[in-house]
Amino acid sequence: MAKLVSATILCFFSLLCSTATRLTIATPDDDVVEVQEIYTVEPPVTGVHDLLPAFGLPKGLLPNAVKSYLLSENGDFHVELQHPCYVHFDELVWYDKKITGKLSYGKVRDVSGIQAKKLFLWVSVTGIQADEASDMITFYVGALSEKLPAKQFETIPECKSKACQGRKYLSSLISEV
Repeated sequence: MAKLVSATILCFFSLLCSTATRLTIATPDDDVVEVQEIYTVEPPVTGVHDLLPAFGLPKGLLPNAVKSYLLSENGDFHVELQHPCYVHFDELVWYDKKITGKLSYGKVRDVSGIQAKKLFLWVSVTGIQADEASDMITFYVGALSEKLPAKQFETIPECKSKACQGRKYLSSLISEV
């Protein structure tokens, strides 16, 4: 019985904390006796990978080597990785140790610190936009863009210190040719 009561109280407290309400108590004469404000308490965000889905973006846009991040009220963000690294999606992507940009729901703009390899050139990613209707992620390189399936970014990718990971990777490339 004690566990049931505790669970009920915990659920009630969670519900109370998850809503923003202004509570005013007044006397029959309409004299305000007490005013108490209850503010929204969001579930704790443990890392930037938990924050991305709250902004309509997949958590796998950033590699697993995130050391710290900062998000200001106006959407400016700064992510610091433990070290620069490579991730292989459909394209080879390089992440600098410091990544910055402006975050809003479903998009990131003014990005710096991310580059993708196209043929033999490295191009800077300047923006990212999620389209939930088509389940695609659009990457902007200046005025050009490329859409990739959001499914590629569902899991947090491993940060590699080298672009090529040994014979297994090379043999898979050769077999594709």
